[in-house]
Amino acid sequence: MSNVNMLRKVSLFADLSDRELEVLAGSLGKRTFARGMIIFHKGGVGQTLYIIESGKVRIFVLSESGQEITVNIYGPGDVFGEFSLLDGLPRSAGAVAMEKTVTLTLHRDGFLRHLEAYPRIAGSIMKVLTTRLRYTTTHAETLSFLDVYGRVAAKLLELADRYGVQKEGIEIELRLTQTELATWVAATRESVNKVLGTFREQGLIEMEGQRITILDRGGLESRILY
Repeated sequence: MSNVNMLRKVSLFADLSDRELEVLAGSLGKRTFARGMIIFHKGGVGQTLYIIESGKVRIFVLSESGQEITVNIYGPGDVFGEFSLLDGLPRSAGAVAMEKTVTLTLHRDGFLRHLEAYPRIAGSIMKVLTTRLRYTTTHAETLSFLDVYGRVAAKLLELADRYGVQKEGIEIELRLTQTELATWVAATRESVNKVLGTFREQGLIEMEGQRITILDRGGLESRILY
C-alpha cells in the first residue's frame, strides 16, 4: 500500500485532498519494530508521530512501584505519539510493539508545517483528542468503581466491540496474555486467571490459548455493577 493510500485511511488526515496527501506523504519516514520492542518511554523526548501500517502497539504507564498499566492498544490506521508533537513536552506514556509492527513516521517540524499549511487538520486533531479523552475518562471510572470481575467483563466487552468477529460466539481477534490483560484492568495475573476461570465455568466465555470467545454477552454485562 502506498503512503498516500495509507493516509487516506487515517482519520487525522481524512479531510485532506489527494494533492495535500501526496505532499504530506513526501514527509513521511518508515520504521519497523520487532515484537516486544520499546518504541518510546514515558518521559522521553517526543519528536515523532507514528501511524501504524501493520501490527499492534500497546500504550502503557508505570507506577512508582513498577506496576505496569495498559492505557490502550492501537492497530492499523491508528496514530499515536501526537501529544508531544502538539505541546512539545515529554512523552506522557510508553509504547511497545505487541507484534512485528510497521509504522509511518512524521517528525514534529514537518507535522507543524503541514498543520499551518492545512488548517483543516486541526479539526481532525480535536476529534481524535476528544475521543481519547472520553476513552480515558471511561477507563478511569472502570478502574475506580468496579471490582476485578466487573473490570475484566467490561474490558472483554470493549474488545469484542473493537476486535470481535461473529462465529459461534463473538471471537476476539486480539491475542492477549493473561499478564497483558491484567495490566489493562489493574489487577494481578492470578486474579485475572481466577476471573476468566469463573466466567468460563459459568458459560459466559470460551477460552483456547490466548483466544477468547464471548458466549453470553448479557451475562458479562450483568457483572458490571457501578
